[in-house]
Amino acid sequence: MGGQPRVSVIIPHLNEPDDLRRCLLALDAQRVHGIAFEIIVVDNGSRQMPSFAATLVPGVRLMREAIPGPGPARNLGAALAEAPLLAFIDADCIAAPDWLAVIVECFEKNRGVDFAGGDIRILPADPERLTSIEAYEAIYSYRTQLYVEQYGFAATGNMAVRTEVFRSIGPFGGIGTMEDTEWGQRATALGCQIAYLPDARVYTPSCRSFAELARRWDRHIAHEFGEIRGRRFWLARWLGKSALMAASPLGETIRILRTDRVYSWRERALALGCLTRIRLYRATRMLELARHDNAAGMIDIWNRENR
Repeated sequence: MGGQPRVSVIIPHLNEPDDLRRCLLALDAQRVHGIAFEIIVVDNGSRQMPSFAATLVPGVRLMREAIPGPGPARNLGAALAEAPLLAFIDADCIAAPDWLAVIVECFEKNRGVDFAGGDIRILPADPERLTSIEAYEAIYSYRTQLYVEQYGFAATGNMAVRTEVFRSIGPFGGIGTMEDTEWGQRATALGCQIAYLPDARVYTPSCRSFAELARRWDRHIAHEFGEIRGRRFWLARWLGKSALMAASPLGETIRILRTDRVYSWRERALALGCLTRIRLYRATRMLELARHDNAAGMIDIWNRENR
């Protein structure tokens, strides 16, 4: 790439060779801005090592992490990084042409910013005719500004951090944790300054089916249950939360009407329909957990299905 890299881009990979290829080509296009960067791809146990990654574009290092989970894969990449900035992106994401330029400008102009989260948008199969799942995900699946400004973390599909800050805070958690949430909130609790970068944008495909979307939520539900279980009045609180989840689509109608993430009335109606279906699914799963008390089993199932 020429000279000492200013950014180390870290990509965890697991059985997504076509997605990884598109991700790398989009990153290669960033070089028009004259920013020196390296790319570290960390495979996490794919059926076939993506050896093409090291030859597809310049400046790629291909490594392998045997410990399962995107967190450990990102940790290895961060440990090997040579640049003062780390930029995390997922293998199925496509960076906007100025993604790295926006990140570098932010950290150079704002010395007090320790880490940042960018915008994540859905990449629909047909932009002229969204499916119900695409319409839903366009509004709800990547609420990155909310994550940063209200919850103090950045989604690791589009996150940047000063290398010295990452190493001082410590590594991401393993596959049994929501690693981006836990790391970001640990960092902000220790006084790190987080920023939202709306112009640092990446695009990611939507879930292809309701079953795939549901599996994604299974992991979140199980982690939430694990955190609340055993606390005072936990069962009553969990059941109350389940009831609110089932009723919540009624309160989301105004958000869907006002959003700028979808445009037509058809897309809004599709989003509301999918939202209602997934919220009822989540409420049902929450009640199943309360009945069977098996969060660990749900996480194990999720892990097996995603290996």
